[in-house]
Amino acid sequence: MAAHPVDEKLPALKMATTGLQHVAAMYAGVVAPPLIVGAAVGLSGTDLTFLTGACLFTAGLATFLQTLGIWKIGARLPFVNGVTFAGVAPMTAIVASTHDRSDALPVIFGAVMVAGILGFLAAPVFCKAIRFFPPVVTGTVITLIGVSLLPVAFGWAQGPDPAAPDYGSATHLTLAGITLALVLLLRRFTRGFVKQIAVLLGLVAGTIVAIPFGATDFGPVAGADVIGFPTPFHFGVPRFQPAAILSMCVVMVVSMTESTADMLALGEIVERPADERTIAAGLRADTLGSALSPLFNGFMCSAFAQNIGLVAMTRIRSRYVVATGGGFLVLMGLCPMAASLIAVVPRPVLGGAGVVLFGSVAASGIQTLVRAGLEKDSNALIVAVSLAVGIIPITAPDFYHAFPQTARIVLDSGISTGCMAAVLLNLVFHHLGRVRPDGAAVSQAPAPRNPATT
Repeated sequence: MAAHPVDEKLPALKMATTGLQHVAAMYAGVVAPPLIVGAAVGLSGTDLTFLTGACLFTAGLATFLQTLGIWKIGARLPFVNGVTFAGVAPMTAIVASTHDRSDALPVIFGAVMVAGILGFLAAPVFCKAIRFFPPVVTGTVITLIGVSLLPVAFGWAQGPDPAAPDYGSATHLTLAGITLALVLLLRRFTRGFVKQIAVLLGLVAGTIVAIPFGATDFGPVAGADVIGFPTPFHFGVPRFQPAAILSMCVVMVVSMTESTADMLALGEIVERPADERTIAAGLRADTLGSALSPLFNGFMCSAFAQNIGLVAMTRIRSRYVVATGGGFLVLMGLCPMAASLIAVVPRPVLGGAGVVLFGSVAASGIQTLVRAGLEKDSNALIVAVSLAVGIIPITAPDFYHAFPQTARIVLDSGISTGCMAAVLLNLVFHHLGRVRPDGAAVSQAPAPRNPATT
């Protein structure tokens, strides 16, 4: 019996190139949080490089847990794990509230460890929410994941620094457009292996094209060390402060919600639907990876939605490919010079490729919605309102400015708010009372479970 594509082991060269393609797609997302938090703490250039390498190293370990798995840990799906951006705001808030900035990272690490342990214990309960994720909900959430990521690609396309005079310049946008065109041409006019690594080839070609424009900086490669290990507790022994722990626990709930949605989305794409058991195992991997990450000076880890788009586009569904990508992440953590090679890729080039990747996620969500029965008024309303709620943080970033910072951790995530809205509306329309075909409630008695809506 042939192995499912998720469990397929590809030839070594194909495994390596497609794994590297996953790393290229998510590299910027992994290094951004440590750069932001490290700058807030006031780290030196050497310590900032160390912190970034540590996050790459721990992302690789977390990816191993998720893809290869041990015991009941790991979804064993082609998931890349890395530092969640949801934790950036509360971590910078912790830095701001810490009297001595040298204590800030130990406080953050202690809070992440506790949140990870509590999340690991809660995973078997949290995963039971899957029955409230029918296609009308999962399709909405998958679409929101793609739509929420597109502004990231648009930001990359404009340049690396929003404060720079050339941010959004014609040069940067041209480079993004050239990269996008290259990826599309490779996808249209090539076949087989070359077609599958079109994004990687587009990134390489885009980087070469950027050299005459002065947008490619090889300085990081020349100044990087060949070998470097993320020494445990380099920034000090973890400290445990209740307020910091509470804020990171909120982030953990948000992260677990998004990871659940990501697993459901990826399960649809690879044609191995994520059941309750898979989600529990995946959440255990996320939370255990987060709990262990501070030991090596890393932050909270979660599944990276960026790479779902790569799986959807290339149709390479092997988890071993992503595990190979995890190996590259570990190597980058141990070899700063290797990590700097990916850093050479200009941000506008990443932005051009990101349009294809993130748009592919949204397209997968639309495909799921097509099967969700939108001819029913109730389903159409669920999708309409949930998408509107989820798009608020994208179109009106200051919409929730009057809310407390703790609440904004959740509210400023369009994926989380849209997911909660879809789940709640699905409960109202499909679970609270029997529903007639015309959508009108006729009874408040519990309705029998309908596979089509549950």
